[in-house]
Amino acid sequence: MTDTDRPVDSESTDSADSGRLSDDTDPEEVPEFGDLSVLQRGFVAAAQNPSRGILVVGLFAFALAFYVAFWLSFPRAAGLLTAVAVVVAVVAGLVYWLLDRLSG
Repeated sequence: MTDTDRPVDSESTDSADSGRLSDDTDPEEVPEFGDLSVLQRGFVAAAQNPSRGILVVGLFAFALAFYVAFWLSFPRAAGLLTAVAVVVAVVAGLVYWLLDRLSG
């Protein structure tokens, strides 16, 4: 099949074109890894290495079970540490937001 025989529209049924970027996609418009959100980065990392993704999910499940057991055993200490963690997370979020606003 020559270039003159190919269909003009971008929905070509030619199997040689499958897997390549369409003619309309500019490689410079593809987002960089740093431009992705945290959830999108996690999805890309899990797609690239599924066994590591399963390991991270397993470790998260273990940490959650440990946290529940900590609450059941020492509720006051767990409450205090949870309050401290919430305060630290809020301060870190505010600093991140502020730095994002100042850099943009």
